[in-house]
Amino acid sequence: MIAAALLAVSGLVLVLYVMAKARERKGSTNGSVALAGVITLVVFAVLTVLVLTVLPMWLTWTLVVVAVVTVTVMAVSN
Repeated sequence: MIAAALLAVSGLVLVLYVMAKARERKGSTNGSVALAGVITLVVFAVLTVLVLTVLPMWLTWTLVVVAVVTVTVMAVSN
């Protein structure tokens, strides 16, 4: 449960970062920004469900560490 919560929180932060990067690169086109956000949100929702149901513990914590490190690197680079 803790791993799923951490993955969900880092996923929400990554959705915002992906949407911001899409807006920077594409300009102000709302459709492409929304599409990038929806795709990222769906990927993290599926990963969270998999973490809660079928993934082994070592893979779950590996995904959490990768997501948290990605959020940290993106936050520091700005």
